[in-house]
This record gives sequence, structure tokens and C-alpha cells, in this order.
Amino acid sequence: MVNCTVKNWDGQQVGEASIELAVAKEETAAHVVHRAVRRQMCNARQGTASTKTRSEVRGGGRKPWRQKGTGRARAGSIRSPLWRGGGVIFGPKPRDYRIKMNRKERRLALRTALMSRAEALVVVEDFGSKLSRPKTKELMGALNRWGVEPGEKVLLILCEREQNIYLSARNVPTIRMVGADKLNVYDLLLADKIVITPAGLEKIQEVYSD
Repeated sequence: MVNCTVKNWDGQQVGEASIELAVAKEETAAHVVHRAVRRQMCNARQGTASTKTRSEVRGGGRKPWRQKGTGRARAGSIRSPLWRGGGVIFGPKPRDYRIKMNRKERRLALRTALMSRAEALVVVEDFGSKLSRPKTKELMGALNRWGVEPGEKVLLILCEREQNIYLSARNVPTIRMVGADKLNVYDLLLADKIVITPAGLEKIQEVYSD
């Protein structure tokens, strides 16, 4: 179980919240989380890189010069991989990079990654009503009051998408917003601080508890 202090809009401590999730054993945790990150990154690849072999390059059907008597090295095609404009040896071809991982193992890796970032968790009261209109400056000021340093990568976890928060944060490159039921291992590990509401914690407990 992880206990966290809850802060209000002004950065003052107003309560406590806790989260308890089953995690992987200490000796296998790093391996499980690594597999989940690798799977996520590989599955994001398009796999559309493609080069042409010597048989696919246009031209090169005629022998450029006779075999003997010229003093030059023998050559059978101007599209040889040794020539400029020729084919590519062992170049990439379209392929599927996807890696399979059992659902139970994926959820275990997610819970383990989240609980391992307990020190980076910042729990704040629901602040959607504090933003009467989209205002990036006000949101950044609140993050500063909550202990987020300038330039730190922030993962903002919300129970439900609120338009004013979304519009205030979407043009800040260091802020990544995600729903409490759509977490992923990569974002959890990449963030310097994880900002979440008590409702988001309850949603995570509900969705990801074993």
C-alpha cells in the first residue's frame, strides 16, 4: 500500500489517499516491466521501411562493357550493389514488429510500474472547476505549487477528460494527459512527476486491481 498526501489548488495539504495494487515479485519485476515497454515501443512501429534489391532497381539489363580486353574490372550490370544507383544489400523490407504479451502479464507490468513510481505521485483535489476558462498560465502556476519544477515531464492522469484542463495543457510539450483507465507503462516510467486526482486513484484501483 502507498499512502499519499492530497493537495488542494493552492498546494496545501488537505488530506490523505492510498492505493494498493498487486505487483510482481522483486526478482522478476524488472524483467516483466522491460518486456511491457519493449512490446509497447515495437507495436508502435509502422514497419514500412523498404529498399530495393538489384532485381528491383530500374535499368541495368545490359552488360556495361565487354568481359575482357578493356583493362577495367568485369561488370555485368550498372545496378550492382557496388555501384552508385544500384540495389541495396540486406536492406529493410516491410515487416511486422508486433510482440505478443499475455493480458495478465501486461496488467501486472502496469501495476508494478505504477507502484514503483510512488515517490513521483502528486495527488491533488479535482481542479476542473478552478479553471473557468482554458488558461495555460494558471495550470502551470498550479503545477509549480504542487512541487513540479520547470522543465519536468508531467503525466496528468484524469478520471474523465475535462475540456478546460485539456485545452490548457495541450500546447505544453512537457505535459502528457491520459485517462485513468488508459494507462501505459512507457508514460508512467518516462514522467518525472505523476499528477493524479483522488477520483483517478479510485478508478485505477477499480480497473487494474486483480
